[in-house]
Amino acid sequence: MEKSVRRNPGDAESMIAYLNNAEIDRQRWDASLAEIPGIKPYAWSWYLDIMAPGWAALVDDDYCSLFPLPSARKYGFSYIATPVFLQQLGLFTPDGDREKIAGEFISFMPESYRLIDLSIGQEVSPAGYTVTPRSNYELKLDEPYDTVWINYMTDCRRNINIARRYPQDIVDDVKPHEVISLFRSNIGKRAGVIRDESYHRLHSLMDYCIHSRKGRILGVRSPKGKLLWGMFVLDTSDRLTLLFTAGSRKSRELRTAYHVIDHIIKTNAGTGVTVDFAGSSVPSIAIFMKSFGGEKTTYWRLYRNRLPWPVRLLK
Repeated sequence: MEKSVRRNPGDAESMIAYLNNAEIDRQRWDASLAEIPGIKPYAWSWYLDIMAPGWAALVDDDYCSLFPLPSARKYGFSYIATPVFLQQLGLFTPDGDREKIAGEFISFMPESYRLIDLSIGQEVSPAGYTVTPRSNYELKLDEPYDTVWINYMTDCRRNINIARRYPQDIVDDVKPHEVISLFRSNIGKRAGVIRDESYHRLHSLMDYCIHSRKGRILGVRSPKGKLLWGMFVLDTSDRLTLLFTAGSRKSRELRTAYHVIDHIIKTNAGTGVTVDFAGSSVPSIAIFMKSFGGEKTTYWRLYRNRLPWPVRLLK
């Protein structure tokens, strides 16, 4: 375990500790996250254990400020990389100047990490890093459904009305392997290289969330029972995260995605729940998410590559 000293915003001396996976007190970690309102699901220890096994962390000595590091090792080098199906991490703390504190934590990143490719929720400008903004959309459901409907974009309302012309019963009996298989045979072909290991971890995450009631899979089937469209929804801390979606060509014709998301919004309207669309760098998907009237939010990708030249070419 390595330790460094920083000054917190109140000028009281506090330690930042680097902890490897075995040193992290998960009970204290999750208890600290529970004190932060509106927390996204990605930082919970159970999420990291499944999607980024071996993760490390930077923490204050009182576990007040947390900075998870999805670390791994390959070709003899240690590196940090944001896993597929985990949108963003960064600093998690209940108060203070989060951008300033995040910058301090980043400055204590161990030099042993030769490659850092990390998406975080704070805007920082650390020396030696390339920083690229990325977008997400969130819709807070404070208002009744009629008001939310009015705030949908015109094309969104039109597509929902088209979807309503067809019988599309929403079911919750979809199995993880079904929605993953649908994704791999359709969207996955256009999503770039996603390794089998990432799909296996996603399957494990779905299993865990379904059994612990932290998530569910919604879908629409054909009259013969074939899955046409499916979505894995995380349900944590007054936030519905639409983490993973898969659809067939037929579902696009039926506007099924509009139908199901409108159903989720209608069911939760007026509750104060936030619908998190989980972001996308694909322009057409970003426009789709925006069409439901949500607010654009930004997170940032930090990138630094200090690998020797031949290794940089390997993935």
